[in-house]
Amino acid sequence: MSGKQVPAAAPASSFLGKAGPLVLARLFTAGLTLSIPLVLARVLSLEEYGTYYQLFLIATTLYYVLPFGVVQSLYFFVPRAEEKRPWLGQTLLYMSGAGLVAAALVFGLMGPVARHFDNPALLEHRATLSAYTALLLGSFPLEISLTSQGRTKHSALVYLVSDAVRAAAMVVPCLLGFGLRGMMLAVAGFALVRFVATWVVVPRGTTGPLARAELWRQQFVYALPFGAAMALAIPQQNAHLYMVAGSVAPAVYALYRVGCFQLPVVDLLYTPTSEVLMVRLGELDKQGRLEEGVVAFREAAGKLAFVFLPFAAFLFAAAPEFIGALFGAKFLPAVPIFRVSVLGVVLAVLPMDGVLRARGHTRAIFLSYLLKAAVTVPLVWVGVKRFGMMGGVVSWALAEVVGKFSLLVRVPAALSTPERALRIRDVIPWRELGKASLAAVAAAVGVFLLRAGMVHTWSGLPEGFVWRALPLALAGLLFAMGYVGVLYATGVRPLSVLAGLRSRRAG
Repeated sequence: MSGKQVPAAAPASSFLGKAGPLVLARLFTAGLTLSIPLVLARVLSLEEYGTYYQLFLIATTLYYVLPFGVVQSLYFFVPRAEEKRPWLGQTLLYMSGAGLVAAALVFGLMGPVARHFDNPALLEHRATLSAYTALLLGSFPLEISLTSQGRTKHSALVYLVSDAVRAAAMVVPCLLGFGLRGMMLAVAGFALVRFVATWVVVPRGTTGPLARAELWRQQFVYALPFGAAMALAIPQQNAHLYMVAGSVAPAVYALYRVGCFQLPVVDLLYTPTSEVLMVRLGELDKQGRLEEGVVAFREAAGKLAFVFLPFAAFLFAAAPEFIGALFGAKFLPAVPIFRVSVLGVVLAVLPMDGVLRARGHTRAIFLSYLLKAAVTVPLVWVGVKRFGMMGGVVSWALAEVVGKFSLLVRVPAALSTPERALRIRDVIPWRELGKASLAAVAAAVGVFLLRAGMVHTWSGLPEGFVWRALPLALAGLLFAMGYVGVLYATGVRPLSVLAGLRSRRAG
């Protein structure tokens, strides 16, 4: 990647004109996706809620591993192709075949998986889960094919409609009393509609054969490194979920999954920041200004620190109020697990993978995944066997720390120049980290003090979402005032930080 010339950055207005609808669609669909587990937590029993998470753990693992980077390769090949139909067609054929493989795996292995999870209820959904996984994989190229052709408005519309229908298919049957069985039938029907729409929409308006053998070889060779990385990363990330699911009852597993719940805020900020950083490093490389790369990295990390560190501190301090408001009092035993999982927010402060990709150090990313996979297996095995669910989430956190550190040690070399060899201490924005940490910890202490003084008042509040959300709102208001106040005391102006983030995303 680093050997390719990076074109001059397009004006912000031009970029927003094309990407704006897609960004807005993703923000809207992120809200829809967030609402699904919150609604299901209230209408399903703990046993059904745990079974729901186990079913979709299987489906999502296959969904992210089996594409093997082939669909994502459309971003590279389609914009450069005179004849687009073969690239699109052979991707559709591959994903349809991957869907059949997924269906066979789900149907054939559901028995052993149900025994491992000690949940015979999974077998009742074997057929619908097989159909859903196969058809969803077959429809994977729908939005990406449109975006790769520059049809971002069409892609945004598809995102909106598809995710809205999917959310309705998952929620409405449960609200109507049809339970998990009704939901699985509905999502299988939704996946069928998506699959048919994909084959109608994707090849439309293109010419040429549906596939070419020589082009398929190019596409697969290009996709292979990314696919291999995903084949390591996804099982590693989900290992603790599988291990815990096989060690506890479905109702208890539901508590664990709530404890591992992650808000989409991190991805919504981290991904565009990392992408813009990659573009900036490419521009500096082209202009012969490599020495400025470390400044760009520290600036990006500093901006993320002022957002992610307080976000993590607030979730840690207000975990009981957060879990109680979003999921209800029956999920409060998940609070200790949730507090450990918040570490993932802290680890997202440094956009290291973007630097390594921009400078062509992609092998370091693969080795990081490989190292995490190697340490995850013994950590998860020992952690869950000895310490139960807390051992599972702690083993995940330790593996994430190991993976991030393995990336961090490679960042100085990626940002170094022949004239100056950098060390780890040279690339970290210590001042921003220090000020953000001080303000976040001080504000978090205020939340703990608020709870200590109001515990009897909050425990006597009436039932209902508004009353459950009141403690969370008060804690959030106190935290925000404390965080902003300490930042002002240390000379940081929060509005300037937010302005920097907006300009970074627009760039």
